[in-house]
Amino acid sequence: MTGARTGAEQAPADNGTRAARRARPGGETHAGRIAGYAAAVAIVLALFGAWELYAALGSVDPLLLPAPHEVGEALYDDHALLWDSFTVTAGEVLLGIVVAGAAGFACAVALHLSLALRRSVYPLLVASQTIPIPVIAALLVVWLGFDLAPKLVIIGLVAFFPIAVTTLDALARVDPELIKLMRTLDASRLRILRHVELPAALPGLFTGAKVGVAVAVIGAVFAEQAGSSAGLGHLIQQAIPQLLTARAYAAVLILSAFAIALFGLLTLAERLVVPWAHDPPGGTNR
Repeated sequence: MTGARTGAEQAPADNGTRAARRARPGGETHAGRIAGYAAAVAIVLALFGAWELYAALGSVDPLLLPAPHEVGEALYDDHALLWDSFTVTAGEVLLGIVVAGAAGFACAVALHLSLALRRSVYPLLVASQTIPIPVIAALLVVWLGFDLAPKLVIIGLVAFFPIAVTTLDALARVDPELIKLMRTLDASRLRILRHVELPAALPGLFTGAKVGVAVAVIGAVFAEQAGSSAGLGHLIQQAIPQLLTARAYAAVLILSAFAIALFGLLTLAERLVVPWAHDPPGGTNR
């Protein structure tokens, strides 16, 4: 009887352990995650339904706000043109994010290592975000021409700041006990940076990159509208004066979908590269 009771008592505990292991960080289960996605899809469908109804009621000129079905028709009818423009913009955004990520990470490490550099350069980083992008985009086109260079500079400017700031913040939040332990082991400053601080900064780097991809798409549109012969920003700039508003909205939807896809890929990469950043406090069995 004692053995039977022990087995019966262990069975719920084992089931609870398995459920805890299946749970996502923060107590989110797989079913809860699917329910969250379903709710997000339902909200998007409701918004598109309200948009369709608003357009059908004739509350606004269709040339200013086409109905969702008209935007869908533009996506189908102009798919070749939209795809060609998308490949140009996507290449600019991806290369710009890589440049901004490398520069932002290097800048954050340099500021972390040097207090004097942080005090002198950090205010300049903040001030750089007060410059209106359309203004600087026009100047860069004049200085650098209509090639790829001004687009990369603009995308780098808008994506660099969140990457640098979040990485620097992550470096500053490293557990001081770990650094103290490394020092007791007679570790050099470079070894502490390599084995303790840089791994701790990776979550901050990914956070900044996820913010950066959203603003990078906006920066690419501004850059292309300032001066280019291709890209979705150039396509939007041409479509609106020609009253091809549905085509312009289709381009905006593609840009949004691209930014969301990049955000999702970075989230997946973060879970693969820094899985410890998503572990709940106290382990999975609590």
